Amino acid sequence: MSTESDIREFLASRRAKITPQQAGLPAYGGNRRVPGLRREEVALLAGVSIDYYVRLERGHIAGASEEVLDAVAGALQLDDAEHAHLYDLARTAAKRPTHRKRARGPLPDSVLRVLDSMTDSPAFIRNGRLDILAANPLGRALYAPLFTENAPLPVNIARFQFLDPRGRDFFPDWDESLNTTVSLLRTEAGRAPHDSDLTGLVGELVTRSEDFRTAWAKHNVRLHHTGRKAFYHPAVGALTLNFDAMELPAQPGLTLTAYTAGPGSPEHDALQLLATWAATENISPTSSPGTADRQNR
Repeated sequence: MSTESDIREFLASRRAKITPQQAGLPAYGGNRRVPGLRREEVALLAGVSIDYYVRLERGHIAGASEEVLDAVAGALQLDDAEHAHLYDLARTAAKRPTHRKRARGPLPDSVLRVLDSMTDSPAFIRNGRLDILAANPLGRALYAPLFTENAPLPVNIARFQFLDPRGRDFFPDWDESLNTTVSLLRTEAGRAPHDSDLTGLVGELVTRSEDFRTAWAKHNVRLHHTGRKAFYHPAVGALTLNFDAMELPAQPGLTLTAYTAGPGSPEHDALQLLATWAATENISPTSSPGTADRQNR
């Protein structure tokens, strides 16, 4: 992953998404050679010279001030995730250390006890690479297809989704799920550009999955805090659950995700069926000792 090419492609792709009308500019000329805004139009909106903006879009962003980055973000109408990603890219280009520390060592017993106490909700803890580091029994039951006997550890959601033939069936809302997974990995790549495990994972997926390769080239990023996610579970069938993803302040870089359903809803009934199936299968909690330590490698 080259920082200069990431900056160039990210800014160019954001510029291509905005029409002059959306930016509040008159659309002069009937035959525009580029989709979206021209470089000179972004420079005008950001209040910088065209030559300076061209340098930025070529990847020379290391010396840009926060004011300039904010102005470019405003001109390109970046959302919160895209704005933060631009800052991450600028920090990497300037070789400034990230302010976001990473958790080291195995997960504390207290965190695992919190996870296991969530008896009515599937829940798991993941890192930015989408490795599942720990899951409560219901979480392991929900993601049972990932926890096969021969699955490599730590279990990785993206590797299963794109490289396992069962991935497309398990995530039936394929396009949405695909874009979410790739956007989360792209966001993490901006935060942790020197994570060799992440670089290796992305390289593997780009090489082996055309779906991933196409989505990765779009340079989309996102924040993923709450929403709904669809599954097709081999034991209980289709279910769509609400999710909330909560960062763990004491374990930087790790996220606890919990799934819930409204009382009396069909989804709630499906969760109860999942719990019965988990008990029948004698599914126990899972954790991968030491996996958090690999986040900084």
